Amino acid sequence: MVVLSASVCTRGGKALFSRQFVEMNRLRVEGLLAAFPKLVGHSKQHTFVETDSVRYVYQPLENQMYLLLITTKASNIVEDLGTLRLLAKVVPDVAGGLSENAINDRAFDLIFAFDEVLTAGGYKEDASLSSIRTNLLMDSHEEKVHLALKQSKEDAARDEMRRQAKEIEGRKVQQMRQNFVSGQGLGGGLSGGMQGFGGGGDGMPFQQGFGSGDNQFDFPSSTPAPAPAPQPPKVVAKGMKLGVAGAAGKKNSLIDAMAMEDNFMPAAKGGNAFGFDLGAPPAPAPVAPSTPLTIVLEEKITVGMNREGSIESCEVKGTLTVTANTDAGTAAVVAVNKPAIANLPGFSYATHPKVDKKTYEQNGTLTLKGGKPFPVGRPVGILRWSYGEDDAAPITVNCWPEDEGNGSMNVNVEFELTRPDAVLTDVNILLPLGCTDPPAIESIDGQYKHDPSSGMMCWHFDQIDSNNSTGALEFSIAGGNTDAFFPLQIMFQSDHLLCPVDILGITSSANGTTIPNIMTKSFTPESYTCA
Repeated sequence: MVVLSASVCTRGGKALFSRQFVEMNRLRVEGLLAAFPKLVGHSKQHTFVETDSVRYVYQPLENQMYLLLITTKASNIVEDLGTLRLLAKVVPDVAGGLSENAINDRAFDLIFAFDEVLTAGGYKEDASLSSIRTNLLMDSHEEKVHLALKQSKEDAARDEMRRQAKEIEGRKVQQMRQNFVSGQGLGGGLSGGMQGFGGGGDGMPFQQGFGSGDNQFDFPSSTPAPAPAPQPPKVVAKGMKLGVAGAAGKKNSLIDAMAMEDNFMPAAKGGNAFGFDLGAPPAPAPVAPSTPLTIVLEEKITVGMNREGSIESCEVKGTLTVTANTDAGTAAVVAVNKPAIANLPGFSYATHPKVDKKTYEQNGTLTLKGGKPFPVGRPVGILRWSYGEDDAAPITVNCWPEDEGNGSMNVNVEFELTRPDAVLTDVNILLPLGCTDPPAIESIDGQYKHDPSSGMMCWHFDQIDSNNSTGALEFSIAGGNTDAFFPLQIMFQSDHLLCPVDILGITSSANGTTIPNIMTKSFTPESYTCA
């Protein structure tokens, strides 16, 4: 069989689309299609009609249209009719209907489908409707693999970009935090505009700032100092004195007077001009350990929250560290409550490769393999644990900045203690403000401090526990960018561990006697952000 042309035309011979499989010019195709309606009789149903040169094999369609094959007279009529039936199924399947608009809209798809049935030269392919659909989809496994590899590379590059941006932002925030806590970014003179601690929403400045002890905030005493007793006037003989810096004395007196006018305490000799005692305290002389052994139970938590306070990522990593201070401590055997912690859901544990794991699994004691001693003066982590559920986060913070439309922002910050067993001390929530202007405090629980040089605000609580489990802060500040207040950084200290690991006893492997020791517990954030 040889099919010269396959067309869909109207009853009047107008071609909606036509596909030629042999070399034919447009005038010949249009002439053959125009002659077709005159050859079709009206008295009976026809399937083909012949002329001197070609044969028309056709099938009426809906809406007064015809599916028409133009073949040579020597073509096999039976195969032509089979091709016609297949094309009659293809047309509505590809076009989605038998209207002129549908066929015109999907004309190119119909041509591609006809090419799947008939090859160049007009010969029929061994094709079915399902294979035609598959071929029209042009689904390529190689293309899918290529696209998947391309997408994975793009995702990896995007993740790397985000990671590096997060590291850069983290370093910037860490530097700002260190400057803020150490006082390096507070400015050098009274013109810096350092605001004092605010409390209760009245915004009254405190007279003292950060301290050098465990708590970063020193609060003024509520008992007023007694007024100094009046001194009798003294008569001092004046004369020439050598070595007296008069100009410097006048300058210091002027600064002290200005500080008194601004409700600041005069600076102590050798101290900060604000009286905040922000300089680092002198390092104490190292003290030799008083016990043969030091035990440290430490947990670090990493938390990522969204701006509504929902936990998006949370992980706690804990370590049991042993430091032998003397030769007596090198033979330590540490017994822990393994039966109580082994089956806790969500926790995973791992011992140091040099620890005798068999002994630990049998009776919960931690000691080095082969009876080897611990090194003197070097900490050794002998047990690690981790926990990755969201309920490990002890506190959540949400921040709601709102643009008031007049060039200022109203910001509401709230926190909630989510673990009733947690006791957090020295809690500081650091908020970037996006500008150097001081915030106008409208209401506050706790205290605050503003650093204009770094554009940071510190919201402070001495302790947060089940009796003080929520708090709120509301302030207004100039600006219009809601993203400027993120990320928030949360810092705290605690001696309440998430994992209930406990030291049952520390004995000597040499004689079984108890080894004196000092044990400390700490639970601190590695990274605790709200972004």
